[in-house]
Amino acid sequence: MSDYYNAQDLARFGEVGDSCPDLFRKFMTWYQASLEPGVLTKREKVLIGLAVAHATQCPYCIDAYTKSCLEEGMGMEHITEAVHVASAIKGGATLIHAIQAKNAADKVSL
Repeated sequence: MSDYYNAQDLARFGEVGDSCPDLFRKFMTWYQASLEPGVLTKREKVLIGLAVAHATQCPYCIDAYTKSCLEEGMGMEHITEAVHVASAIKGGATLIHAIQAKNAADKVSL
């Protein structure tokens, strides 16, 4: 049985640009520039990337940013803590929307 997400597909990311190479090149230039050290170090940026990858649930990004974190000298303790931060924020973002439901219910006021 084949998996929906194949780890080998990450290496094929460049194929996304086959149909629109100009926009893909622009994306890649922006993407690569966003990871360059600035106020934040590359180490900090890849840890942020790992947390975002988990929040967006992209298995390809999780694979790529886990590897990047390891290359930057981080271990599973760093990775796990970052995933907990992302999970807590996503959980809080879900919970705050209960106010939206309360506001809608208050308007209906059956």
